[in-house]
Amino acid sequence: MLTRTDLTLSMLPEDGSPPVRWRISDGLVPYEQAVAEMEREVADIADGKADELVWLLEHPPLYTAGTSANSTDLIEPDRFPVFATGRGGEYTYHGPGQRVAYVMLDLKRRRQDVRAYVAALEQLVIRTLDMMNVRGERREDRVGVWVRRPEKPLLPDGTMAEDKVAALGIRLRRWVSFHGLSLNVDPDLSHFSGIVPCGISAYGVTSLVDLGLPVMMADVDIRLREAFEEIFGATVSEKQE
Repeated sequence: MLTRTDLTLSMLPEDGSPPVRWRISDGLVPYEQAVAEMEREVADIADGKADELVWLLEHPPLYTAGTSANSTDLIEPDRFPVFATGRGGEYTYHGPGQRVAYVMLDLKRRRQDVRAYVAALEQLVIRTLDMMNVRGERREDRVGVWVRRPEKPLLPDGTMAEDKVAALGIRLRRWVSFHGLSLNVDPDLSHFSGIVPCGISAYGVTSLVDLGLPVMMADVDIRLREAFEEIFGATVSEKQE
């Protein structure tokens, strides 16, 4: 059986497809507002009324519960608002200092393969990190992007400690993707303690700043866009909102 690592990661569109709209929102976007906007955009993309879209934003502090979320993993239910969401995965945190990328692509124009799409999103993060001299890695038994932490104590099984730097959660409707990924640039990492992130308690959570990389969000966005275009094709800027 092929692993995600084995998959060809290019998700380039068909010849003649228009570039993907690239939108960056300033300020903190309420979660319910973002979901409503995604729903509208996905419907228009599926109907051929709009071009594909990547939307970069930040949310106020909140927790989201994916379709596989276990209620016991919500440790502090009253700490921040909790939103049930249709994406795959379990509990995750969103908040200031975290770059959320909502990726709305028509996989009918690209590759109708969910596992290949997830692998491509992971590779998008890995390439973005590589441009900043951070080695991100995927793990076949857990979705997301991970970094090794040799300076931390070994895990109980004797293996090296690892922290998650980016989480993924997707949903498809009529082969149009939405939700996407979140990359920890400089969030308050203590906010993750109110949940068991993605249902995984053996590993920690980190950020670029926690790894000793004092980058600005705008710098991360530039590299994220470069990596996206390598894997998914051309983009065109939309006016900031």
